[in-house]
Amino acid sequence: MFDFLTPDFLIFVLIGFLAQIIDGALGMAFGVLTTTSLLAIGIAPSTASAMTHVTECFTTAASGLSHIYHRNVDWRLVLRLAPAGMLGGAIGAYVLSNIDGEAIAPFVSVYLIAVGIFILYKAFRPKFPRDVHDWIVPYIGGAGGLLDAMGGGGWGPIVTSSLLGRGHDPKKVIGSTNLTEFAVTTTISATFILALGWSELAPALGLILGGILAAPLGAVIVRKLPVKPLMIAVSMIIIGTAAVRFV
Repeated sequence: MFDFLTPDFLIFVLIGFLAQIIDGALGMAFGVLTTTSLLAIGIAPSTASAMTHVTECFTTAASGLSHIYHRNVDWRLVLRLAPAGMLGGAIGAYVLSNIDGEAIAPFVSVYLIAVGIFILYKAFRPKFPRDVHDWIVPYIGGAGGLLDAMGGGGWGPIVTSSLLGRGHDPKKVIGSTNLTEFAVTTTISATFILALGWSELAPALGLILGGILAAPLGAVIVRKLPVKPLMIAVSMIIIGTAAVRFV
């Protein structure tokens, strides 16, 4: 039985709070920041990914509603991203649930470092205007869902940064990907719960509490903070945290 209101539980709350503040502001990084933090304290890769996605069912709902309220959502973009993302996420969660945790851990860390480098690259890449009917949108959604489930994060870094890099409106991309992530992460979570059961995932309640407390702040912060410095900072955190596992 998991004990609540203990130092360990408060650590989960803090991880969820800080990760969601950054995710709400950038439209990315909750999954990778949470997963790298959980891996760093000894959680197995499949359990870390499952806990992260169960948490995101709640945080993405809260964040998505906040972005709807602030009119940051393009519904055409949501409808083109969601189906492919849900399919890719279900496949990734099923595969990860059937792989030995110790065997996959180094590959997950390498993936997270690659995501951090990708975010850093996107921070400096020039942007060109594109229409929302950009043909590659569903493929980005499918790849984002698959890699998000298998790596414990990556929907935002893959999808948000790719769409930003292709010139879509930043505010609409961040709001739309946050809302779409709710459908994707719910599908991933359901797959993990069926494969792993709920008992291993109880500590996710701390992540949920921290994330929900922070979610309303992200939609406000996205209007205030410059994106580039925050993307650089997040990439450094992800790379550093994942690289420590190789020391």
